[in-house]
Amino acid sequence: MIQELFASYRVEITFLHIISAVIWVGGMIVMRYSAHYSFQNIEQADIRLKSALYALKRLFILVSPFIVILLVTAIIMSVGLGFRDAALDKSGQVINSSAMHVYNLIHVKESIWTIMTLNYLAMVLIRNNAQKLLNQHDLAGAKKRATYISSYMVPFNIVLGIIAIFMGVFLRNLY
Repeated sequence: MIQELFASYRVEITFLHIISAVIWVGGMIVMRYSAHYSFQNIEQADIRLKSALYALKRLFILVSPFIVILLVTAIIMSVGLGFRDAALDKSGQVINSSAMHVYNLIHVKESIWTIMTLNYLAMVLIRNNAQKLLNQHDLAGAKKRATYISSYMVPFNIVLGIIAIFMGVFLRNLY
């Protein structure tokens, strides 16, 4: 069924997969390396932090459906292209070592997106916690949490996303 779905909508599914990755990773790049520095020009610390947390919330809302689309299209593409069938027989024995290598790379790429998703979920929780602290007038606590997101978590996901996109291009050129 999935192979038939992919065969019928190959271009559309591939497009949705790629655009989802671009929006997610691109959104993080814009937030970290453009919006983040724009917020630094706001003189009042509480307004600066409030604005940054609001922008993060909007980014997280924007990318959440694309994360789901990315996951769904990844499954459809992986099954639809028959990577497992090319690598393993019905009993799970390797029948083609080159195909098995590609199949393993697909799992690495899927693992990267999974780690990114878990990091995204952690960022959402930390951002929400920072918002609660800001609402309670704990500017220092809120800033500490927001800084952790912008200094470590977003850049980590950007690097992983770029690696995953490169792997997607590499894998696409193998078949």
